[in-house]
Amino acid sequence: MGIYSILGEGGLKILTKLINTIYESGEWPKDFTEVTMIALKKQTQATKCSDHRTISLIAHTAKIIAKIPN
Repeated sequence: MGIYSILGEGGLKILTKLINTIYESGEWPKDFTEVTMIALKKQTQATKCSDHRTISLIAHTAKIIAKIPN
């Protein structure tokens, strides 16, 4: 099941409007450009950077738009 079928017709219209607004203005919404990085310990006694892994949290809509082929 693809993202387009999950969104449905209404969601696809909203997403299209958002993409067109971004294209016409040339600017990404501020929420789309901010990323929160979280360090997770690989080991209980983690003291070095290599003992951690990171994940990044970005807006779901930004992830969807980033996956649309050019």
